[in-house]
Amino acid sequence: MEYRFVGRSGLMISEIAYGNWITHGSQIEADTARACVRAALDAGITTFDTADMYADGRAESVLGEALRGERREGVEILTKVYFPTGPGRNDRGLSRKHVLESIDSSLRRLGTDYVDIYQAHRFDRFTPLEETMEAFADVVRAGKALYVGVSEWTAGQIHAAAGLARELRVPLISSQPQYNAIWRVPEAEVVPAATEEGLGQIVWSPMAQGVLTGKYRPGAQRPDGSRGADPANDMFMGHLLGNEILERVRLLGPLAAEAGLTPGQLAIAWVLRNPAVSAAIVGASRPEQVAENAAASGVKLDEELARRIDEALEPVIVRDPALTDSHEQRP
Repeated sequence: MEYRFVGRSGLMISEIAYGNWITHGSQIEADTARACVRAALDAGITTFDTADMYADGRAESVLGEALRGERREGVEILTKVYFPTGPGRNDRGLSRKHVLESIDSSLRRLGTDYVDIYQAHRFDRFTPLEETMEAFADVVRAGKALYVGVSEWTAGQIHAAAGLARELRVPLISSQPQYNAIWRVPEAEVVPAATEEGLGQIVWSPMAQGVLTGKYRPGAQRPDGSRGADPANDMFMGHLLGNEILERVRLLGPLAAEAGLTPGQLAIAWVLRNPAVSAAIVGASRPEQVAENAAASGVKLDEELARRIDEALEPVIVRDPALTDSHEQRP
C-alpha cells in the first residue's frame, strides 16, 4: 500500500481508503463487515470513510466496533455531517446546532475521542457559510476533529469556504467528489479550485458503483447480490446501467487483461493517476474484494493505455461541471 498527503496538509492517508456506505449496517452482516475491515487493515489500508447518516448511524457503529483494539494513532477515520439523522427540523443541514450535536453522536458511535477529517457531506444553502465554518472551527478547537473537509461542493463554494477557513485558522484540507473514468465532472472546476486552495481529493465511486468492474452485461439480468440488483440503489447508479455505457465498459476488459489487472483494479489505478487525488474510496461486501481492490495501489498506467481507455469510453464520459451534486434538504 502506498500513502499520500492530503492536499497541502501534513496528513498522510492510504491511497486506497475503505468506505462503508451502503454495506455496513444494511447490506452485509456485522461479522462480514468486521472481516472486510480486517482485510483492509491486512492490506495496509489505514483510512476509513463513513458518515452519520449511513444506515441511520449503524455504519459508524459497525466501523467503530470493527476498529476496536486497533492503535488509534495508526488509522485515519473520516465521517460526515449534513443529511437527516432524525425527524426534527434541526436534525439536518450544517447549522451550528446540527454540526455540534452530530459530531458528539458520531464520536459515540465510532467509539473514539476524535475523527481525523470531519466533512460537510453537502453544501447547505439555508445556513450562512460563516455559521458552518465557525462551528467546524469549534469542533477542531475542542479536539473532536483534527481537520475538516467538504463533499460535492462546487468550485465557488470551495473558494468561499477556504477564505473563511484561513480567517478562522481552520485546517480545511479535503474535497470528496464522485470521480471515475466515466464521471469526470470534477476535473474542469472542482479539482483546480481545490488544488489552488490546498485541498486534496478523496474521491468516491472510483469503480462507478461497480459498473467499471464489468460485472453488469448489456441486456443481461443484474447479478444477484450486486448493488445494481437492489432497486433502492437505482437513484445512484440507474443511469450507469444503460446498454450504451455497458457496451463501452466491455471494451475495457481486454485493456485490463493486457495490463495484468482486473477491470476494477484498472478503474482504481485510472483514478489514482490524477496527482490531485489523495485517495480513492472503495467499498466491499466480501473480504476478498478488499484484497483485490487494494492490489491497485502503486499501479502506474502508461499514457498509451490511458489514451485507449479514453477512446473506449469517450461517447459516454460525463464532464459537465454543473452536475456537481447539490442538495436542498431544508427546511
